Amino acid sequence: MAEANPPVLVAQGIGQLTRTFLRDVGSVFWFIVNTFEETFERIQYGRVPFRAVSFFRHTERAGVDSVPLVGLVSFFLGLTMALLTGYQLQRFGTERLIPGLVAIGFTRELGPLLTGIMLAARIGAAFTAELGTMQVSEEVEAIEAMGIGPLRFLVAPRMLALVLLMPCLSTVSNIAAIFASSLVCKAYFSIAFPYFLDLVKDSLLIRDIITGILKSFLFGLLISAIACYRGLNVKGGAAGVGTSTTSSVVTAITAVIGFDTLYNIVYTTFYPT
Repeated sequence: MAEANPPVLVAQGIGQLTRTFLRDVGSVFWFIVNTFEETFERIQYGRVPFRAVSFFRHTERAGVDSVPLVGLVSFFLGLTMALLTGYQLQRFGTERLIPGLVAIGFTRELGPLLTGIMLAARIGAAFTAELGTMQVSEEVEAIEAMGIGPLRFLVAPRMLALVLLMPCLSTVSNIAAIFASSLVCKAYFSIAFPYFLDLVKDSLLIRDIITGILKSFLFGLLISAIACYRGLNVKGGAAGVGTSTTSSVVTAITAVIGFDTLYNIVYTTFYPT
């Protein structure tokens, strides 16, 4: 039997990767759909889909506990961005563009993107490890045996908490970065704080803020869905939990960056100005 040619092997590899990618995308999509169906079906019967204590616990972990990390990273990045761009703009006498540059950059792009990446690494990994451990120890099967839907009981509160908290954390990121850039503008470029605020207000548009908020909701949904999906599909014991957690973080970060790029392409196509 003749061996396959290298081009054939490459084509087979690409086809296998494409098939795996499409299968994972479809699985996550139907995972989200089934979670919503299970949750709203419970609400239609006039019953609470999950415990409020569980929701607020995940809200505290995903939101309140993430504020220092998001704020600190965004603060330092805002310092760096204002400092590096300021020296370049100063050569042309346009340092007054720094406040608008940082504000628009973080509100539309960097704020939601940085927040999504940090939460994918911090909260997404925690969700996957928790649900994966429950899956390995057969706790999920025990919940199903009691007649409780695992999607609305375990996944829905985590998903809702991350979706609702992502815009808040993105706002924290934006404020921290803008505040940091105001310090740089005052110290290095002699831009007073009131004038700095005027420049920011003149540069920002309502659609810039709406764009960042929409991205935040989308990223929160993606991160929580991927993390919970990986956790409930763990196989192979403790080693499988570690593998799924790593895969969850990598997949979530890649999905956030990919959907951010796709969103920007669609947005600039329909709103070029």
